Amino acid sequence: MLSPKEFATLMLVRHSPDQIDMNRQELDTLLERQLVALEQWKEGHRRLSLTIAGRSLLEALGRLDDVAALPAAFGNERLAAGL
Repeated sequence: MLSPKEFATLMLVRHSPDQIDMNRQELDTLLERQLVALEQWKEGHRRLSLTIAGRSLLEALGRLDDVAALPAAFGNERLAAGL
């Protein structure tokens, strides 16, 4: 399970890879779990990118919001009621 900070860092890698401090502690976990990768971008400069697993994880999280937003008419009475 990832921590909230690790999820936030994963989202930063997706949207702003050049803005991330490469010394963030969360990057170690994301690299270890192969959710992000370091690419050689320019000579002497590395850039973070999402791996297929990292992209899939973020896409799966995005789908959860869509399901929760469905009205009760679609069989989500418990979700619509906030249960």
